[in-house]
Amino acid sequence: MPNLLAMSFEGELAPSFSLHCLDVGRELPDGWGLGYYPAGEPSAAVLKEPAPPQGSIRSQLALAWEQVASSQFVLHIRHATWGSLSDANTQPFSRSWGRRDWLFAHAGSLDKKLADFTGPFEPIGSTDTEQLFCAFLNKLVEMKWRSLAEVDLQQLAMWMRDRNETGGMTLCVTDGRDLLAHADGRGVPLWLGTLAPPYEKIAFGDDDLEIDLTKRGAKARKGVIICTEQLKPKEGDAAKAMKWRQLAPGELIVIREGAVIDERQTGAAASRASVPRLPARVEPRTFDITHRTTYRYTKPIERSQHVLRLTPYTDRYQRLISHSLKVSVANQSRDYEDVFGNRVKRMLIESPFSEMIIEAKSTVELLDVDPLGYGALRVSQTIPLVWMPWQRQVLDPFLLPPELPETELAELAEYAMSFVKRNENDVLDTLLDINQTIFREYTYVTGSTKITTTPFEVYVNRRGVCQDFTNLMICLARLLGVPARYVCGYIYAGPKATNTVQSEASHAWVQLYLPQVGWKGFDPTNGILTQTEHVRVAVGRNYLDATPTSGTIFVGGGGETLSVEVKVEPHA
Repeated sequence: MPNLLAMSFEGELAPSFSLHCLDVGRELPDGWGLGYYPAGEPSAAVLKEPAPPQGSIRSQLALAWEQVASSQFVLHIRHATWGSLSDANTQPFSRSWGRRDWLFAHAGSLDKKLADFTGPFEPIGSTDTEQLFCAFLNKLVEMKWRSLAEVDLQQLAMWMRDRNETGGMTLCVTDGRDLLAHADGRGVPLWLGTLAPPYEKIAFGDDDLEIDLTKRGAKARKGVIICTEQLKPKEGDAAKAMKWRQLAPGELIVIREGAVIDERQTGAAASRASVPRLPARVEPRTFDITHRTTYRYTKPIERSQHVLRLTPYTDRYQRLISHSLKVSVANQSRDYEDVFGNRVKRMLIESPFSEMIIEAKSTVELLDVDPLGYGALRVSQTIPLVWMPWQRQVLDPFLLPPELPETELAELAEYAMSFVKRNENDVLDTLLDINQTIFREYTYVTGSTKITTTPFEVYVNRRGVCQDFTNLMICLARLLGVPARYVCGYIYAGPKATNTVQSEASHAWVQLYLPQVGWKGFDPTNGILTQTEHVRVAVGRNYLDATPTSGTIFVGGGGETLSVEVKVEPHA
């Protein structure tokens, strides 16, 4: 039977909790309690029951009450060591500080009572857990920390190390936004489970407790589960969606919106943040690029029109040294610059052909430019961004999300906001987190999607190719009010690229418009910022605005086959 369990998700879930330990004929616990934050409010709700009867009616609320919906849950099942069986001695405990309710649950026992109650918080009951909770809150008051986000984790780790000398320190505490967990330094096990979509049905637990995350038709959410036992899959996709690891003795972790954002070893200086560092500056590089497209038809084409976007940009980020374009079929053509600044060739072909080969060769120098343009004058921006009316008018085409059903856009908006909450509304940290999350949690699978695959389908299935990941990030950014545009070009993946499909074809990524910085490249397929490996050819609102080759057949034609070969090599 798990003594302590806590969960954090990237959005609200309404799981059902089946307390089989209260079934008829079972050995009853001394009490149980469930704490959560309804509708994301800073005020907590707590269901608790000391000395529960078999078949407890109150436990049915945890099983079926639809109002038990939150992004954070703390569940405690008690076997008493300290204190009488009463509400005052039943976990989780709740107290208010910093204009929010805090929930605290503790597994194990202290060897003696604590003496450091120099502060406004005093225990009501007689448990060692409530003493520890009050001592913890008094430490927050002393240091003027009003939320877990303000806590100096190094100082807190040292404080917990000292308290660990008085007894077991397996605990969880949450302020409704962040969840902090500490593994006892004496080696009492505490497990961390990660939950990764996609999944349709998922339930896990043991003989005494079963948790079903999808019984009420809930959405697939990323999440983190902290438990004193490694819970087993019960039904659905739990076996493949959940992974467990045991926390090291004395390990301290902070979880926000279903992701671990910091890890510490009690008393140690090492930590791990979830958002990657910005890349270092790199030397300029020059590449030779060959892009060969072959169209074949079962019946001759007699009249057609084609649009080619195969000429790389020249600007402050890259310089086009040379470029040639050959088409195997006689044509009339004209070159122009479209509304997005792309160099375009429009061709009209009026002589029959069954095969057409289009070959573009370019030499491009990629310049050494700060990938985010901040330098020493980085400007801190928070979401929501505010645009001047004239800026909004110019950026409107890059702020409108794709046309999807309102329910799908609402879920994607909630998903996007989970990144904002995890990164304290900071624009850059949020965008870096989205970029890195798509890279880590979505699978690159060639042929798994089509040109018509929507961002919502990519989000649900968590797989696709560079075009799909680009479309998803564009959608999320626009829902957050960050202008985003589609970029088509090439990527140099090295002489022994692991993703040969990606490196031997056109590549897609995102450019986001950052205030006082401009358009900057994010590549969610690889989880990086664009520097001197990405060659830009065309940009637009979406793939159709930037596609390398497109056309319309007016007369003739039959079955079509298309083959594309791309080579990107360092310039000799």
